[in-house]
Amino acid sequence: MPISITDPADPRLADYVSLTDVVLRRRAEPERGMYIAESEKVIRRALRAGHRPRSYLMATRWVTDLADLVAQAEADGIPVYTGEHDVIESLTGFHLHRGALAAMQRPVLPDAVDLLRDARRVVVLEDVVDHTNVGAVFRSAAALGVDAVLVTPRCADPLYRRSIRVSMGTVFQVPWTRIDPWPQGLSLLHDAGLTVAAMALTDDSVPLDRLEADPPERLALVLGAEGDGLTARTVAAADLTVRIPMAGGVDSLNVAAASAVAMWALRPR
Repeated sequence: MPISITDPADPRLADYVSLTDVVLRRRAEPERGMYIAESEKVIRRALRAGHRPRSYLMATRWVTDLADLVAQAEADGIPVYTGEHDVIESLTGFHLHRGALAAMQRPVLPDAVDLLRDARRVVVLEDVVDHTNVGAVFRSAAALGVDAVLVTPRCADPLYRRSIRVSMGTVFQVPWTRIDPWPQGLSLLHDAGLTVAAMALTDDSVPLDRLEADPPERLALVLGAEGDGLTARTVAAADLTVRIPMAGGVDSLNVAAASAVAMWALRPR
């Protein structure tokens, strides 16, 4: 049976305390081995990907709608906590309007070499620190046929709550891992036989439509941080530099928007 909660200070709910994005950025979730999945759709995608829940927290009125999740949790011995909206909001720091939260065990990340072995399209995120942009890139990657995403050590965590929510849970279906050290890790891309294209505004950059006309069979697209773009070392180590031609006096697109345009143009045929 679901466990009714009335006290936001209940120690059994420590995983869910004050889940604002600011708090999550300061919390050592990777070391704790957990992440938070928010909403029924996201939770179901995480489960389909084989991720294991530690517990569930849901508003009382959602217990019936999520009866299959509750039943499976009970069969697996996983606690399901329920409460009224005001109690949950006091506990988590935000209004839960998507039905449920799940504290999930973090999966072990795969080895980058294994991900790259058969990949035709790879996206690398260098130091993209905005969780919304990371989530948006993953959603585009899932929709546009990207085989793997690699994130550098200083890149925002794809499994933070906001990243997961913006990705609509697609972060669970696109294989990804961290590439470390960086930019030395670029050698892994070359060793795997991938052509490395850096998206940057350089004098020798190739317009995207030119690369689209004759794309490499296997391609890694490297995108940089908001504002600063890619580091000079990364651009220098790439096989080519590519840009999206702009109009209206605009120099570039947001990294998530640029990634979607490039992934669409360079998708596998």
